[in-house]
Amino acid sequence: MTGRIDSRLKELGIVLPAPPAPVASYVPQVTVDNLVFISGQVTLAADGLKFVGIVGKDLSVEQGHAAARLCAINVVAQLKAALDGDLDRVKRCVKLGVFVNAVPGFTQHPEVANGASDLIVEIFGELGRHARAAVGAGSLPRNVAAEVEAIFEIA
Repeated sequence: MTGRIDSRLKELGIVLPAPPAPVASYVPQVTVDNLVFISGQVTLAADGLKFVGIVGKDLSVEQGHAAARLCAINVVAQLKAALDGDLDRVKRCVKLGVFVNAVPGFTQHPEVANGASDLIVEIFGELGRHARAAVGAGSLPRNVAAEVEAIFEIA
């Protein structure tokens, strides 16, 4: 039987990828009591990294927004793995941390981060509304435009 969130993903036309494997010395997620902490996810797609470059130099704000959305899709893929496939266990998204690889003086971090935030709300509805940090970074792994980490409360 397909769960409510899986049905919502299908309705949105979102196919979750296999959760990306860590590229360094860390684990992709940690569950402590009723919280799942998802490690930072980058712009990895099935055919490799996307949105490589610096927002405000190589990439537009709109491309940064799309990059953050892709990161959030990878966050949800990691979350699904942590929950043994049952996304209906999510009680709420507690917090997102969105890092933007941007030029010095860049001020549109919130607009880029909305790519991740909007996706989480599209998928989980009111349970997806969360606290957030949107910050600029002098660089990110592999020069990707964005990285997103998350905390979810689960049943």
